Amino acid sequence: MKPLFFSVLLCLFFLQASSQKATYTVQSIPDSLKQNANAVVRLSQTDIKINSQRSVEIAEKRVVTVLNEQGQDAIGAVAYYNKRFSVDAIGAVVYDAFGNELKKIKRKDFRDQSVFDGISIALDGRLLFLDYTPTQYPFTIVYECETSTSNTAFIPDWQPLEHYFVGVEKSTLHVTYPPDLGFHQKEYHFSGFKIEKTADEAGKLSYTATNIAAQKRESYSPEIGEMTPKVVMALESFSLEGIDGHAKDWKEFGQWYATKILSGTTDLPEATKSKIIALVGNEQDPIEKARIVYDYVQQKSRYVSIQLGIGGWKPMLAGDVDRLGYGDCKALTNYTKALLEVVGVPSYNTILYGTPRAKKGINPDVVSVQGNHMMLAIPDGAGYTWLECTSQDAPFGYQAVFTDDRDVLVVKPDGAEIVRTKKYDNNDNRQITKGSYAISEKGDLSAELTLVSEGATYNYKYRLPEKSQTDKEAHYKENWNQIGNLKISEMAFENDKRAVRFTEKLKVAAANYGAMSGNKMLFVVNVFDRFGENIKRIRNRKTPFQVQRGFYDTDEIAVVLPPGFVIESLPADFSLETKYGKYKAELVKVDPTHLLYKRSFSVNKGSYANTEYEDYRLFLDQIARNDNAKIVLTKI
Repeated sequence: MKPLFFSVLLCLFFLQASSQKATYTVQSIPDSLKQNANAVVRLSQTDIKINSQRSVEIAEKRVVTVLNEQGQDAIGAVAYYNKRFSVDAIGAVVYDAFGNELKKIKRKDFRDQSVFDGISIALDGRLLFLDYTPTQYPFTIVYECETSTSNTAFIPDWQPLEHYFVGVEKSTLHVTYPPDLGFHQKEYHFSGFKIEKTADEAGKLSYTATNIAAQKRESYSPEIGEMTPKVVMALESFSLEGIDGHAKDWKEFGQWYATKILSGTTDLPEATKSKIIALVGNEQDPIEKARIVYDYVQQKSRYVSIQLGIGGWKPMLAGDVDRLGYGDCKALTNYTKALLEVVGVPSYNTILYGTPRAKKGINPDVVSVQGNHMMLAIPDGAGYTWLECTSQDAPFGYQAVFTDDRDVLVVKPDGAEIVRTKKYDNNDNRQITKGSYAISEKGDLSAELTLVSEGATYNYKYRLPEKSQTDKEAHYKENWNQIGNLKISEMAFENDKRAVRFTEKLKVAAANYGAMSGNKMLFVVNVFDRFGENIKRIRNRKTPFQVQRGFYDTDEIAVVLPPGFVIESLPADFSLETKYGKYKAELVKVDPTHLLYKRSFSVNKGSYANTEYEDYRLFLDQIARNDNAKIVLTKI
């Protein structure tokens, strides 16, 4: 019996070892998850244990098979820590494609560095992250990390699919909590995915997601989190850097933030009060007073981030900003607020997400500490004038493209409210081009232009005067890369901050713009404002698409033809109108040697279904074709 017993044990041991090894082989990944994938998350297990209002522990395990170099970001082996957030355990094991162990990685092998953002003069946060360079692909990493913190104001979201081009085999979330803390969760985008809520009772919440196929990033795709499953969580009773809070709704949250975080931060020296009163003088209009104060802050202070403990959320004292001449977004916003109080202008600290691309807003569904930025709201009729207090050169009340058109949290003494910031409509984001160009008998081009930019377009232009001559020229050569041999002989700029309008006056030239072919000369009539974006054809598109910002361009250009040539053919007038925008181009023959080219082109902001993409692509393709229409001249 003994030999049989040990044989069975040995057999069981090898079966278990073989099974464990097979778990991490690339061959065991379903083909459906490898399709379009740079990596596959074999397992993502998150256990959140909320012990009390001032204690939460998080254990995370991730098993990720990286199929190629582009899949490295999916590993997610990074842990943040500071005085109130500790990394209690961290480690990883690397396996090859066949499940053979290659390397054990201990805490000491993780890179440990300060969270440096390039603008902060003081940060107390640090990062532990895995900097692993593989010898070959594919490989698998098993990463485990345990953290704990007293900051319960931030319960991490559960987002099974965090990246494009990553498949997910299994992802689980398990949360335990004292019911009296007022735990809340909100589910998003579950439809169409295999997600099971395995527990939802007092003190316990669990989800399991399985077999989520990799999502391809397609042209104009929205952020992945706008389409894929997510659970957002928060506590009514929470703690932030040692300051306890309780909020069932945004009104209560605003009261807590105003009394516990902002209170007592706006005192100023008497000398500064006298100075700002003198600057404002006899002005009575609140908005004009605010304009004067805003200009004063821009001249006196500069933006420097300081993120130490509660300083990440509580502004520096206004008196310190006044003395030092610098501060972060909270400090400069609060300083501006303090100065406005002196001259009787009410204003409110506003919490938001500052993002230049996707217009991320405060999530109104779950009351919690959110945002990464602060600005100031000044009551103006039925709405607000918004002040970006970190910029030393932005016009008063200007928002594009960092804080516009999104939900923000306006904090008032009696509570907070969610408000939408200024929306720049399609026609607000405009460029108006006027001027003339002449073509010589050799095909050389010379032109004089005036370009006027407003709205979001202003944002891309108004810092041009600060650039070096070389960088200015590089800017135009990049924007007009369709013009060979481009030379810019004169540049003049006018920045009208009150009207929020930027004007460029240019003289340019280009040799051989007109191409000779025998006794004929050909050139594209639209020299300076061609739509040249390559809009990819996508068959069987899966994702919806977004146009984040619309725009409106108009051109009116006089064209002088070369002596000794006659017109053989001119481009036909063309117009197009769709739900995505409008286009019109016409060429008027003034006399045998003078033409007038007129063009208008607008694209509408919007979110569209995947099935509409081909229509949108064809709309832009027709415009690109017409923008390249040529004039043909014959030499006499």
